[in-house]
Amino acid sequence: MKLAFLLLTNLVANFSIQVSQDTSSTELNEVIIQENRIQLPFSKQSRNITIVDRLDLETTPARSLQEVLAFVPGVDVRQRGVSGVQADVGIRGGSFEQTLMLLNGIKLSDPQTGHHMMNIPVPLLEIERVEVLKGPASRIFGQNAYAGAVNVITALSSERSLRLQGYAGDFGMKGISFAGSLPAGKYKQNMAISYDDSNGHQYNSDYQISNLFYEGGLDLNDKNSLRGMISYADRTFGANNFYTSSFPDQWESIQTTLSSLSHTFDGASFYLNTRAYWRRNVDEFRLRRNEPEFFQNNHTSDVFALEANGNFKSRIGTTGFGLEAREERLDSNNLGERDRTLYGVFLEQFFPLGEKWDLRAGVYSNYYSEYGWKHFPGGELGFQASENLRFYSGYGVSFRIPTYTDLYYIGPTNIGNENLVPEEAQNFEIGAKWSKGGFNGELVYFQRDTDNLIEWTRPDEDTPWQPQNFNEVGFSGIEASLNYRINPESSFLHLRELMVSYNYIDATLQEEEGVETRYSLTALKNQFIAGALVGIGKKLEWNTKVRYIERMGQEPYFLLDMRVDYNRTGKFGLFAEASNITNTDYIEAGTVQMPRRWFKAGFLINLN
Repeated sequence: MKLAFLLLTNLVANFSIQVSQDTSSTELNEVIIQENRIQLPFSKQSRNITIVDRLDLETTPARSLQEVLAFVPGVDVRQRGVSGVQADVGIRGGSFEQTLMLLNGIKLSDPQTGHHMMNIPVPLLEIERVEVLKGPASRIFGQNAYAGAVNVITALSSERSLRLQGYAGDFGMKGISFAGSLPAGKYKQNMAISYDDSNGHQYNSDYQISNLFYEGGLDLNDKNSLRGMISYADRTFGANNFYTSSFPDQWESIQTTLSSLSHTFDGASFYLNTRAYWRRNVDEFRLRRNEPEFFQNNHTSDVFALEANGNFKSRIGTTGFGLEAREERLDSNNLGERDRTLYGVFLEQFFPLGEKWDLRAGVYSNYYSEYGWKHFPGGELGFQASENLRFYSGYGVSFRIPTYTDLYYIGPTNIGNENLVPEEAQNFEIGAKWSKGGFNGELVYFQRDTDNLIEWTRPDEDTPWQPQNFNEVGFSGIEASLNYRINPESSFLHLRELMVSYNYIDATLQEEEGVETRYSLTALKNQFIAGALVGIGKKLEWNTKVRYIERMGQEPYFLLDMRVDYNRTGKFGLFAEASNITNTDYIEAGTVQMPRRWFKAGFLINLN
C-alpha cells in the first residue's frame, strides 16, 4: 500500500504536465449510457456507473475482458486461470449469480449456472466500451441484475478498417486477434476472430479459447434501422481445482452461440426498439479428464427471447416502457429436462424538477412460471448543485431466481436444493459526483438488505456443499474514486491518466457454529486500485496498475502489473506486459492457485 502511494505521488510531483483542453473528460460526460429505454448522458446519471472505454481496453495489462474488469473499482473478479478462461464477476459484495452480463443490452444469463455468465463471444478488439452499473438494476434490465450489471457495447463503423493483434508469453501462451469493418453503402458490418491457447501455469490448467463475431446494420431511412448479430465462442480447459479440490483432474469444454435481430424506430419524440435473440450454451464437464465414464455432465441450455423497449417525450419528461417474453430450456444428464417461462413489463418516468432537480422512478413487474408475479420498484433523485457537482440518492428492489444447478445438481461434492426460493433485496445508496478540468471523482455509500439469500453451505469437509436460503443478510459499504485524464499536446514526458479508488464492504451475515459458507463471507472487504498512464515522447506509453485486495475471512494480497505500448495508434505497434510483478502467492476463487510473475509481448497492426 505505501509503495503504491509513493509511486503515484512521485509521478505527480516530478512530471511536467502541459494541458491545453481536456477533450477526454468532455467526451466521457457526454457518453450516452446504453440502457434499453431511457438513455441519459453519463453526467446526468443518478447512479454509480463506471465506463471502461477504448483507452482502458487497449492500454490495461490484460488479454481478456475478465482481466480488464479486475481493475474496475467495486468489481470483484475471481479468475480460475489467465486470459479469462473461466471467471466469476461480483459487484458490491454480490456473488457471480447476482451480476447480470449483457451484450448491447441483450441478457447473457444462463439458466444452468452463473459460472457461464462471462462466456461472452466477442473478441476484446471488437469491444467499443463497457458500462458497469453498480447497485440494483432489476428495474432497468430485469431478473438477476441483483447487485449490478455489466453491459458490453460494440459499435458499427461507417469507415473501413482492419486491426490485427498477436502475442506470446510464459506458459506456452499465444494468441491472435482480427477485427475488421467493411461498410458497403448504407450497410455496415463488423467481423472479428480471436484464438488463444496455453500449456497452463500449473498441472492441468491448459486452455484453448476461440471467438467468432459478426455484426451488421442497415439504415433503411433517417428513422428506421435494422441490426443483426451472430457470435460463437469455444473454450476448452483443464479445470484443476476449479469446483472442488478433491479432484485435480477436472476438465471442461463449453460452446456458446448468440444471435439476435433488432429493428429500431427513432423519431423526434418517440423511440422503439424491438428484438429477438437466441442463446445456446453447451457444457461438457468431467471430474476426471481422461475418464469420462467416472463422472460426466452434459448440459445444453437454450434461451429464446422477444423484447420491445421504447420511450416517448412529453411536457412532463420522458416515459419509458418495455415488454419481454423469455423461455429457458435445459437438457442435462444430471439436471434433467427443464423449462420455464418469463414475462416482464417495464414502466418508468424521468421528471425534470426545475433547473437543478430531477427524478427517475419506475417499476419492473415479472411473471415466472415457477414463482408467479413479483414487482420491483425503484427510483433515483438527482440534484445538480453546480456545473461540476451532482448529488444523488436511490432506492431499488432487486431479485434473483435460483439456477438449475442451485435446484437440482447431484454430484460427489455438490448437491442442489429444489426447495429454494428467489432472493430479494432492498437497496439504498447516496452519493456525489464531481467533474472539472480533467478530474472525475465520486463518493458513494450503499446498503443492501437481503431476504432469502441463496448460499452454499456444509457442516464439514466430508459433506457435499448444498445451497440454503438465509433469512436476513446485510451488506453496506463505501466507494470512493478519483480519475484524472488529459490530452497533452507537448512535453516529452507527460502523465496521460491517473486513477485511484478505494472500496470498503461490511457484511452482517454470521456463520453459524459448525456451518461453513462458500461465497458470501468471502466477498470483498477492502479493495484499493491505482494506476498511472505515462506518455514518453509521441509513441511510447507506459501503464502501471496496482491492486490491494482483502476478502472477508481471507489473507490480503498486493499485485503490480505493467504494460508498455509503442506506436499503439499507428499502423504498426508493439507491446509488452508484465503481470504479478511482485510475485505474489494468491488465490481468487476456491483453491485455484493463480500464476506468479509472468510476461507476454506482441504486435498490433492498424489499417484504415
